[in-house]
Amino acid sequence: MTAPLVAVRDLTVDFAGGAQASRAVDGVSLDIAPGEALGIVGESGSGKSVTWLAALGLLPTKARVTGSVRIEGKELVGAARRDLEQVRGKRIAMIFQDPSSCLNPVHRIGRQLVEALGLHRGLTGRAAEAETLRLLDQVGIADARRRLMDYPHLLSGGLNQRVMIAMALAGEPDLLVADEPTTALDATIQAQILALLGSIRRDTGMALILISHDLGVVAENVDRVAVMYAGRLVEEAPGADLFGAARHPYTQGLLAALPTLTGPRRRLAAIPGTVPEPGRVPVGCRFAPRCPVAETKCATVPPPSRLVGFRHAAACHRRLEPGASAWNQPQAAE
Repeated sequence: MTAPLVAVRDLTVDFAGGAQASRAVDGVSLDIAPGEALGIVGESGSGKSVTWLAALGLLPTKARVTGSVRIEGKELVGAARRDLEQVRGKRIAMIFQDPSSCLNPVHRIGRQLVEALGLHRGLTGRAAEAETLRLLDQVGIADARRRLMDYPHLLSGGLNQRVMIAMALAGEPDLLVADEPTTALDATIQAQILALLGSIRRDTGMALILISHDLGVVAENVDRVAVMYAGRLVEEAPGADLFGAARHPYTQGLLAALPTLTGPRRRLAAIPGTVPEPGRVPVGCRFAPRCPVAETKCATVPPPSRLVGFRHAAACHRRLEPGASAWNQPQAAE
């Protein structure tokens, strides 16, 4: 087995709020191999983004982060700011779903890219300008030299997202964390951005973490999938195994809510209720109040994560067989 590029162990994030802290991430453990593409899915409030903001030390001071995040053995949790600055952008880069909020509106695109190259690779002058043009060309921006003089508000959402990807690539990172990178884009531009990320991965050998609500996007663009719910990792498996034989009732519920492209029209199954707030999670299995097959002990005993197949782990008390579903099949629509 290849040694992991990034190893996350028992990562926990608490936010102080009045007399009681709220736990947003609870004991998450993950490995990311060099060059691997990992998808992280789950409803809003599941802790997907907070996990990686915590790993990079980007949370506010009211957040208390414990556990371990190591990149090739180097600990990031509790590391000094100077050490983290050597990792952010250079070893691990992150792009967000709203590029307009991440780009500085009062500086031209070229200046922001040159600044990133200077910080991460020490490039200045003509060398920095030449590399900036190369990066813009790599991410598919036409007439790159003219675009260097544009401000972010002069570019479309798709072009701004390409600029953000170019800035992330400026440090030649080993891992790119893409947090809902296509949510605000139309379907055509979304497909282009995802194809671009896949092409860059193949060309550079960079690892990718794709955080998304869209299971279809994840299915087509990653090697392995991790499912989070209410701050915990509930299922993890290679993509084909997870989409073909999900074992956790929550994952099965997410898949049951997807429309099919073939066969008769059917009513989609919906998971009742909502994700619990961080300060009001159930004592046992956090999905138990919404689970159609919950047992008595689910309300009081947290289920341990256990192997249910090759590299396939699920945190559930029940032993669902491959292909079985906790959700009733929806009836055909008339």
